[in-house]
Amino acid sequence: MSEKITYKDVLEYEGLFSLAPSLMLKRWAKKNKNLVIKFRSPIQSHLSKLTDEQRDKLNIILNSDVDDLQKILNEAYVKTNKKQYKILADPQYKSFIENNLNELRKLI
Repeated sequence: MSEKITYKDVLEYEGLFSLAPSLMLKRWAKKNKNLVIKFRSPIQSHLSKLTDEQRDKLNIILNSDVDDLQKILNEAYVKTNKKQYKILADPQYKSFIENNLNELRKLI
């Protein structure tokens, strides 16, 4: 398995990125909302069902540079035109991603 997350990996979980309507996601990103705390219970439930391969990918994400993740999210936006990817790829929301990844690390 690759030590980096790719567009193909993002595409595999496209449904997760679409769960939050883009307007809500942008509002949360602007407020730098901690979504991991807000959705702690469903996240924990989902984490307990991950396969070994999915856990490995999650660990790669958690250990990746946010700038690199945002480049991949931008690539996903260019290829799919999904607004959620555009929001997450926006450099002004880097701290939103960092804070939520940090909270996810604590949860794990």
